[in-house]
Amino acid sequence: MADTVTESAAAPAVLRHAEEVMGTVFSFDVRGGEPGAVRAALEEAIASLHRVNEVFSTYREDSQVSRLVRGELTVEECDPEVAEVLELGAEAERVSDGWFSMRYQGRLDPTGIVKGWAAERAARLVAAAGVSGVSVNGGGDVQLLGVPGPERPWRVGVSDPLRPGGLAAVVSAAGADELAVATSGTAERGAHIVDPRTGRSAVTDLVAVTVVTPQLTWADCWATAAFAMGSREALAWLEALPDVEALLITAGDEVRCTGGLAGRLG
Repeated sequence: MADTVTESAAAPAVLRHAEEVMGTVFSFDVRGGEPGAVRAALEEAIASLHRVNEVFSTYREDSQVSRLVRGELTVEECDPEVAEVLELGAEAERVSDGWFSMRYQGRLDPTGIVKGWAAERAARLVAAAGVSGVSVNGGGDVQLLGVPGPERPWRVGVSDPLRPGGLAAVVSAAGADELAVATSGTAERGAHIVDPRTGRSAVTDLVAVTVVTPQLTWADCWATAAFAMGSREALAWLEALPDVEALLITAGDEVRCTGGLAGRLG
């Protein structure tokens, strides 16, 4: 879980909105831009989230993904976004050597990639309206674009999974036009991450993995895959990925980080 930390001094106009969709809350924090254009873009972004839920929800019998699983539709007959997400998921499976998976109990289930992808897409829709900065927090995973104010970077607090109410770290987006922070772990939702090699809940020495990289689509996937791997294999794998930093916390309260993470803290 992560929270955007902002500072108000010398900041441009602010528009905030929280939307319940996809079983969680998506929080928007938008800075600057022409008010009419910003509100229109925000409405488009919110509508896109609800459309994603209609298309991809595995809980809705009438969703395109549910119908695809039942063989009632082909990928070509679905909205183009379905093929896009499936291609991204296939790439995540390849890069993670199968530790990230779009299958659950033998059935197609793109849930693990959809939320991050949808939040990132919503952030980019708002940014295209000419804002100076936007933060979209989708259930604790955050996409940051631009800046919240002159010489003031976005900052994201990463919750400490072993100390409720405390922070394990604060990530700064200073010097980055875009940055994403995603966490996978057991603190908020229990043992919900599946080991794709066994089909059962992942049992590792980790309680949380936070990944920092430019795009939330990948940050979300890499955090999930890394958690399933366990700390030793995950740290080596994350170190090898380009433009990726990470914070890993074990059940024994050990904190392990990629080599460049320190440059993103503050």
